[in-house]
Amino acid sequence: MSVFSENRLTRSLRSRGARITVEEKQRFAVVLGQTGRVKDAAQVIGISLPTAYQLARKYGWGSSGPGSIGRSRSKYTPEQKAAFFAAFEKHQNVSKAAGEVNIPYPTCYLWAAEAGLKTIRRGARQREEFVRLRAQGMSRREATELVGIHPSTAKDWDNGVRKNGNGRVYPDGRVVNYKSGVTTYTHIAGQHQTSASPSLRALEQQIDARFLSMTEREEIYAMTVAGHSYRQIAVKLQRSPSTISREVRRNCSIGGAYYPHTAHRQAVARRSRPKEAKLARPGRLRDYVAYGLRLGWSPEQVCRRMVADHPDDLEMQVCQETVYQSIYLQARGGLKREVTQALRSGRARRKPQKKIDERQPRFRDGMINISERPATVEDRAVPGHWEGDLIMGAGNLSAIGTLVERTTRFVMLVHLPRDHTAQTVRDGLINTMLKLPEALRGSLTWDQGIEMALHKSFSAATDMDVYFCDPHSPWQRGSNENTNGLLRQYFPKSTDLSQYGPEDLEQVAILLNGRPRKSLDWKTPAERLHELLSEP
Repeated sequence: MSVFSENRLTRSLRSRGARITVEEKQRFAVVLGQTGRVKDAAQVIGISLPTAYQLARKYGWGSSGPGSIGRSRSKYTPEQKAAFFAAFEKHQNVSKAAGEVNIPYPTCYLWAAEAGLKTIRRGARQREEFVRLRAQGMSRREATELVGIHPSTAKDWDNGVRKNGNGRVYPDGRVVNYKSGVTTYTHIAGQHQTSASPSLRALEQQIDARFLSMTEREEIYAMTVAGHSYRQIAVKLQRSPSTISREVRRNCSIGGAYYPHTAHRQAVARRSRPKEAKLARPGRLRDYVAYGLRLGWSPEQVCRRMVADHPDDLEMQVCQETVYQSIYLQARGGLKREVTQALRSGRARRKPQKKIDERQPRFRDGMINISERPATVEDRAVPGHWEGDLIMGAGNLSAIGTLVERTTRFVMLVHLPRDHTAQTVRDGLINTMLKLPEALRGSLTWDQGIEMALHKSFSAATDMDVYFCDPHSPWQRGSNENTNGLLRQYFPKSTDLSQYGPEDLEQVAILLNGRPRKSLDWKTPAERLHELLSEP
């Protein structure tokens, strides 16, 4: 059995209140003399580390605890000390040299300090000297080299950060403990908060250009340290001098110094105007809203009906957004869970909606938006510009392509025998369009359905530009939408469209093109197309 296995067995057999025997004390002294380390001797004997340090002090070996190993009274041989200095000359680093010779780092650091190779940290005196040099306009790099501190320490001092045991204390009240990984926030009075205030989202949110930004506050700090006046800072930032003066006066730290991150956090925290939500208070208003939601009304219907029922009572008026916030935002709640479940959507949280310019591109190939379509296409003066779409069969398993000429309302139907994938739709459109004369192949307007993913190859084969409508904007293809409604007379919804062949589609197209249209002065699309083609 190994020494450490024996140690674990001994520790497991020892009761919590048992005293150390004389034999164990003698054995601890022997092991301590062999290893020179209290921790190793404690593990071999199977005793706790505090008890081992007490025994070590009794035998005149060491220190008062783990934190004072550097003041150890144990003697190292001159050969060990010489080996350390040789390793230090090679590495120029106390930590690496101490690890190479297997001597505790604090002892090696004291040796290096006694030899003049290292300096004992002066703490507050170094910081005072650094702050004084920075106030005189010296750069951070120069002040760091002159005082003899690490660049990260200099950055912390510039930002008002101070160390505290295992963590750091920030000027904004944030206390970070790197050992436990816990971050807490404190007010000036020292009261702890359970969460950050303001939140990171509030700090990064851009409200309006009239508010000072984080970049501007960093510029104010840099120019203030460099000795510039408020008027000079205002000229560079294109702000009023009173704005700069008020910013420094309001958002300085407890010690009177101005730090940009502290100032930004204080300004954002002061910006909020928290108040209790209307529906968080019990009363007639909340009861009315809850009653309407239980009846299956939408929040808009509840709010509009409330105004009609109580036209002169301002206390009984609320907007629909307030109702939605009370349902979806826990912090602004007030409506019970069973009431929120009465919404028609059945959702317990809001579904995020992106703006049109924030959406991901629909296709891999770039699209041409309908806003770039020429004016000659928009006013229907020139024939040859088409609108297209698909009408779907039962279960969206079958489809028929529909094409409508914008000027004459002439209809062409595309047979899709197998499926309506991008490749099948592209091939069907190419075969249909190539039957037309070149004068009638001007452009095609489509929605953003995935069936047009291969629009680039369609344009290359037919020499026609494809313009895409905006999402959820069917009115931008009004002629095609109207024609799709007419086609449902022949192809009802929930029917299998794959049962119709090319001849059936041709027959339906002839019937539609033979109908008189009010928009064509009661001429048929076929007659109007024939007239345009007959014109010289």
